[in-house]
Amino acid sequence: MATPKLREVRADYDANTIVVYQAYSSQIANAALEHGRFVAPFSFHRMTWIKPSFLWLMARSNWGARAGQERTLAVRITRTGWERALSLAVPTDPQAPGYEHYDAWRAAFDQAAVHVQWDTERSLHGAGLPYYSIQVGLSRHVIREFVDAWITEIVDFTERVRKMRDFLNSRQLDKARRLLPREMVYPLPLELRRRIGASE
Repeated sequence: MATPKLREVRADYDANTIVVYQAYSSQIANAALEHGRFVAPFSFHRMTWIKPSFLWLMARSNWGARAGQERTLAVRITRTGWERALSLAVPTDPQAPGYEHYDAWRAAFDQAAVHVQWDTERSLHGAGLPYYSIQVGLSRHVIREFVDAWITEIVDFTERVRKMRDFLNSRQLDKARRLLPREMVYPLPLELRRRIGASE
C-alpha cells in the first residue's frame, strides 16, 4: 500500500457525491434525520466544520463519548458543492503557499467564506499518523447553500460508532476495522490543490 502524501483529501465518494462526517447532540441529529437536512436547533449563524476523515472525527468526538458530540452523522453532499467550498477556501495556516506575506493572508482569511485546516490524521486507536487530513469550515455565508443545495442524504452512523467502540474496548480490532467506511484519495483539480495547500 502506497504511503499517503502529506496533505491529500481521502474520502468516501462516488461519481457525483462525497461523504463528510459531523458529530452533534441528539437534539440536532434527530431533527436533521427527520427532515433530511439541517434545521433548528442547528445554527445557521456560526461556522460549521465538515470532515471527510471518519477516524479524525472519532478522535475528536472520543467515539461519540464527548458531550454534545454523541451522534455521528454521515452527510453525503454533491461533489459540485464540495469543490465549490474548496474554491472559496483560505487555509488557516499563515504560511500557506500563495500569499506573499502575513498581511495578505490575514486580509484574505478574514474575508473568506470558507476556511480549510489540515490536522494530523488518526489511527483506529486515535494515535497521530505522519500525514494530514482536511477539515473544511463553512461560514454563515455558505451554510444555507450547504444545507439547501449540496446535501443529498444524511445517515445516522451512531450505532455503527457504538459497535466499533465496543469492539475496540474488547480488543476485537479486526471486527472494528471491518466497519470502517471506505476512504480513497479524492481527485482534486490542480487549481484546488494549490488553493488549499494540498500535496501535488
